[in-house]
This record gives sequence, structure tokens and C-alpha cells, in this order.
Amino acid sequence: MSHQDFAADGFNVFGYRDGFSQPVVEGSGAEPLPGDGRPIKAGEFVLGYPSETGVPLPVPAPDVLGRNGTYVVFRKYHSHVAAFNKWLHDNASTEAERELLAAKLVGRWRSGAPLALTPERDTPAIGEDANRINDFDYSADPRGLRTPLGSHIRRMNPRDTKLTVLSDVNIRRIIRRGTSYGTPLPPDRLKDDGTPRGLDFIALGARAIDNVEFLQSEWVGSGNFMGLGKEKDPMISLQDKGAYFTVPGTPPRRVQNIQSFNTLLGGEYFFMPSLSAIRWLGSN
Repeated sequence: MSHQDFAADGFNVFGYRDGFSQPVVEGSGAEPLPGDGRPIKAGEFVLGYPSETGVPLPVPAPDVLGRNGTYVVFRKYHSHVAAFNKWLHDNASTEAERELLAAKLVGRWRSGAPLALTPERDTPAIGEDANRINDFDYSADPRGLRTPLGSHIRRMNPRDTKLTVLSDVNIRRIIRRGTSYGTPLPPDRLKDDGTPRGLDFIALGARAIDNVEFLQSEWVGSGNFMGLGKEKDPMISLQDKGAYFTVPGTPPRRVQNIQSFNTLLGGEYFFMPSLSAIRWLGSN
């Protein structure tokens, strides 16, 4: 038997606020916060209800088993925090420059405040305000001068970004839950201490399996949908030798030798039945 100790402070092992942005499910009773966008049809997350296409997605048979169920994707990542810190030190001279470069990779400052709202410096008050932390879009930033097109959060939710390869963003939303394990490393630690640290992550949704595969192959592992060619997600992709990250500007800056800062250790796909389905299974 094994066990895993988790952190529960809302920050990941890189020191970034995490896990606060979720789609709102239509009919759930939850009210969207500023920037959440419109509620997404319940059938995108729970089987047996109309999806964004207007019809329910296929339900496993028999109906009593499949209806009200959903799919779950589990992933476990090991985070290379020391390598992240060293890369920042190798590519920026001062602490302020390193923090800005890190924010460009993620699309947010460590507090969670988005570059779209505070592009020059971290503003923790925004990160702590549920009504402000997601209250932005990219309509005034088509070139990515504030939030780079290839940044992690812009890839995972392009919002109103004009995509080179079109996709309906609303059918690519997932409900996600993650928790960190291991102790964080401070930004000045440049050598790994051998302590396991990273993220256990689950995604839930009626398209969860297809969506995670799509996100991994198209939005994480490629830049084509943003017109970035072979450039990959700077935080969660498996980087190739000679990989780089582009910081838009005049001229743009191409930061070289970006590494794999998170390594996928394993995962699995599951079907999650409803409580009524579990009761049915127990009675048969």
C-alpha cells in the first residue's frame, strides 16, 4: 500500500495560485463570475442531457448505468521546479525580469493575477479577488503583447483569441481538479533536492477523454492553432531539443532552450457512474 501527502493551500509547487478557473454548468444554480463566460450546456459534463450541439452525447448502455454519469481522466506529473528556476536565471538578469518572464510563460503572475489586467507587475489584490481574477478577454491583445499567444493559460482557454485552426472553445472545456504533492522550492533554488513534487490532476466531463487527448496533441503539443508552428506549451509539454518560447514585442524575443518543466508519470481513463447507477449495481 502507498500513500501521497498533498498540499492544500491553493498554490502549486512552482508557487502559482491554481485551480480557481472552472466552467459554469448550465442549470447547476451557480452564477458565473466576471470573465467566466456563459454557462456551458450540462450535457458537456453529465451524460444524458443536451450538449453544446443541442443533443445528448452517447450514453453507455444500459441507460440506468450511463445516464447522469461522466468520464474522468487522471494524470500524475512530476514538476522540475529547480530546472524552471535555473532556466529563468539563465534568461533574465534581475528578480523582476525573471518574474515577468515566468508570468509570460504562464499568462499569470504567481498571485494568479492575469497579465491581461496587470501586464507590468504582480498585483496580488487582483489574484485574491474572485470578481477580478478572471475578468478579462484577449480582444485588445490579438498579438499577445500582454499575454503571449503561446502562454499556458491562453492555450488552455483561448477565450476570444482568433484561432488559425478553428475549434469550438466551449466544447473543449473541462471541469478540473488538481492538488500538489511535495514541498515547493523557492525561486532562488537552482538545484534539485531529490524530493518528489508535482501535481495529481483529474478532468471530468462527457467529452473528457477526447478533450484531454485533443488538448494534449493540439493545444499543448503544437502551436499550429495559434500560428506558432512547432512551439509547444511552455509549462506542461514534453519539449524537443532546441525548443523555444516566443515573447511577442517589437522585435519579438525568442527565448531558447526551454525544457520540460513537468513530466507525465502516468494516468488512466475512467467512467464515473451516478449515485443512482451505483445503487442499481448494488441491487443486481
